[in-house]
Amino acid sequence: MTRPSTPTATWRPGMPGGDNLPSGPAGRPTTPGGDGHGPQADTPTVTIGSYPDYPSAQRVVDYLADNRFPVEHTAIVGTNLTLVETVLGRLTTGRAALLGAGTGAWFGLFIGLLFGIFTVGNWLAVILAGLVIGAIWGAVFGAVAHAMSGGQRDFTSASSLRAGQYAVIVDANLADQARQLLGRMHLTPTGATAR
Repeated sequence: MTRPSTPTATWRPGMPGGDNLPSGPAGRPTTPGGDGHGPQADTPTVTIGSYPDYPSAQRVVDYLADNRFPVEHTAIVGTNLTLVETVLGRLTTGRAALLGAGTGAWFGLFIGLLFGIFTVGNWLAVILAGLVIGAIWGAVFGAVAHAMSGGQRDFTSASSLRAGQYAVIVDANLADQARQLLGRMHLTPTGATAR
């Protein structure tokens, strides 16, 4: 059961006390507990290694896990984040309609399956009708949405975050144990591990 929060002041950054977080849905900000989500926020941590790519950092944590290190006290932290938006192709009204039809077909299939479960008669016809109707409406909505954009975004893309470096951090009280284990781990020039 949660209590309704009654904020005493409006949160504003730059004001006295503004570096505190505003209260959340439960009424007060909290940090995550030791539930397997890396080091706790109030526990001092130490960086035991930095790596140019994620697979190298992952191999280090995997090596620690294989050697019975309590990896619930570790985290992989990506730094120097870069947003990369890869352009996949030109988006025309026809292609927007086609993409909308695909999305609508999946939704129509889901609705058709849902209604098909409770149909006494020909359930296959209900599923196919849901798929076709979903594809038609998806195509219409996709074409209309693209036409209403006024040519502002005539391309499709996929966004991803990439880090320039990945640091493996552990709780400070376990850093020596982690370093000893990593001293036995041999990295070849290609970054592969030899156990």
